[in-house]
Amino acid sequence: MSRSLREELRRRNFAGRQVSLAEGVLVVVGTTALAARGGRTADAAVLAGIGALGLLDDLIEPHVRQAGRPATKGLRGHLGALRTGRLTTGAAKALGIPLGAWAGALAAPPPRGGAMVMADAALIAGCANLANLLDLRPGRALKAVLPAAILLALGTEEGPRDRSGRDLALAAAVPGLLALPADLRERGMLGDAGANVLGAAVGGAATRRLPAPARLCLLGVVVALTLASERLSFSAVIERTGGLRALDRLGRMPVSAAATDGTPPEPGTDPESQA
Repeated sequence: MSRSLREELRRRNFAGRQVSLAEGVLVVVGTTALAARGGRTADAAVLAGIGALGLLDDLIEPHVRQAGRPATKGLRGHLGALRTGRLTTGAAKALGIPLGAWAGALAAPPPRGGAMVMADAALIAGCANLANLLDLRPGRALKAVLPAAILLALGTEEGPRDRSGRDLALAAAVPGLLALPADLRERGMLGDAGANVLGAAVGGAATRRLPAPARLCLLGVVVALTLASERLSFSAVIERTGGLRALDRLGRMPVSAAATDGTPPEPGTDPESQA
């Protein structure tokens, strides 16, 4: 990796420690490659597209801040910017990820249509977005994604659709497990690219391995959490809840020891974000 690219991927996290978005890039590459096994090129293409949109957001947003322009946050903010004629990278994701999710839902064997395909597409896109919303502290998104991916990878396979769902779950679980140590030790971070791809892969696995009622219930939970994130800080809720706080801090470095060089986060960095 060239020095200029390493610099472009370098960030300061919430504690002021230098981390690299290369972790997220590697997660995208690993998840996409594993999803392509068995000739599932459509799944690989969908995940690669979602990863590319996330990486675009990761790379462009810092330049927006450096140019003195305010960084747009939240789904409501990005869609509001779009209504004024300004296309942000977040708005591009808000449009592109659902389209990719719809393509992924259509590509699931056996081919099918109707309202359930739209619900499955919404679940894939919602999981991609929710994983990104959780990627605010080291290991947090992975602690949500990995148990779900491992559970969806377990059990017997009952046909091509079920088998493809298990493959998607494994495609998320393996790179996620490999990324966990670096994420917890604050050497790297998923960024939008890694978090979106892992969430989409787990969402896709859920649409193929769970029965329709369970998928609809899960979709309801994902939508509720997404809407809540527009008004509530996940970090504040976690800090106020003893069990969630303990789980969130499990394996992490103490915040007081996280910034080894004592340099504060870059000006304009959102305090409610790893980067």
